[in-house]
Amino acid sequence: MIEVKRFAGDPRVAADWDSYVEGCESASFFHLSGWLKVNEQVYGHKGHYLYASDGQRIVGVLPLVEQKSRLFGHALVSTPFCVYGGVAADTNEVQVALEDAAIALAEQLGVGYLELRNKVASSHPKLVEKCAHSFFAWPLADTPEAILAGVKKKQRAVIRHSLNANLSFRVDGDTRTAYDIYSESVRNLGTPVFPSKYFQALKAIFTERCDVLTVEHQGKAVSSVLNFYFRDQVLPYYGGGLPQARDLKSNDFMYYQLMCLAQQRGYGYYDFGRSKDDSGAYQYKKHWGMEPVPLHYQFYLVKAAELPNLSPNNPKYQFFIKAWQKLPLWLSRALGPMLSKYLG
Repeated sequence: MIEVKRFAGDPRVAADWDSYVEGCESASFFHLSGWLKVNEQVYGHKGHYLYASDGQRIVGVLPLVEQKSRLFGHALVSTPFCVYGGVAADTNEVQVALEDAAIALAEQLGVGYLELRNKVASSHPKLVEKCAHSFFAWPLADTPEAILAGVKKKQRAVIRHSLNANLSFRVDGDTRTAYDIYSESVRNLGTPVFPSKYFQALKAIFTERCDVLTVEHQGKAVSSVLNFYFRDQVLPYYGGGLPQARDLKSNDFMYYQLMCLAQQRGYGYYDFGRSKDDSGAYQYKKHWGMEPVPLHYQFYLVKAAELPNLSPNNPKYQFFIKAWQKLPLWLSRALGPMLSKYLG
């Protein structure tokens, strides 16, 4: 008999939850229970983490987080600030039971919509799909030379250029530098940045599963990326560079060095994350030689009349984006967290 229950942070259940996620083929790093703490402690969002059990054994999980904003609406999402989500389960029967429970919860909470960030599409008849993002990934070759040889010719030339640019790198837990560089990068794109405590929380909660690779030129940090590690995967998640990074090719150097370092540590798979289809980031990742794989974000509308569109490509946000790009950096860091908590 399958029973759907609520996980509210009990350490004993958390241990069982994470053990299940580690062994479930359809689960991702973003299904780990630590994200419940991240959302509640950093953003104040209420978690509704559901799991299915067969007796004492967990057979499926569904992390859900409630976001409520006058400006951006009321939603139940699996999972904010994460590229993957939805149900991770042993069988289709368990998946349907958890999705039915999520739909019932969305109705009970009176949200605008339920959003499941599925890597593989669900066949649930009540869900509708909006496919606007793809993810990029590839297996890591056995040596740095083989990794470089697998990159497309033009991008390979860029990496070779960066290897002669007097760049160095370090790997540690320096989330402060990662945040400073990332916040400047996203300000330049016209996007509100997260609070610095978010990066700190990711490192504190995920400990050895999280680190930072920072590239330096003449003793100054110019590019930095915060990474996650899960099973045999490395996931560069929040990366950015200062304006001089373009000429130095330090971002290209950074991602290549991360691949090489991950391979040396025994990781076999590089997950370059999601990008909006046909965006600049999408094209950049294609230049490495990785093929885009569509993501299946699926929705159940409750009070909303149409599917949400919080994309920066939405015409109604263009004036805001251009204005944000002109903000002083200190002001963008002060105002950004008030908005970004609803944009993950």
